[in-house]
Amino acid sequence: MSTVTISIYGAEVKCASCVNLPTSLETKEWLEAALSRKYPNAPLQFRYIDIEQEVEEADEKYVDAINNEEYFYPLIVIDDEVVAEGNPKLKAICEKIEKMLR
Repeated sequence: MSTVTISIYGAEVKCASCVNLPTSLETKEWLEAALSRKYPNAPLQFRYIDIEQEVEEADEKYVDAINNEEYFYPLIVIDDEVVAEGNPKLKAICEKIEKMLR
């Protein structure tokens, strides 16, 4: 079973439409806790990418898309597929993970 990489793109400052939601880093911590409990034996890897910092080349397309307002942040990407943005829904993220773990 290969590792499932869950990348959370965001910034310390909340996006304008996310005023009452957790920060991107809090979202990453929440996802990591929830998914690690739900899939305790699954090879999950969590990454937080701050869009206001220098990023790896592989992350540039998502950072550029956020900066060009194509996506809201936090943006949740699982193995190079956008799964959620803004206020992520755990159900959609779990469905993607379960497909990958089969």
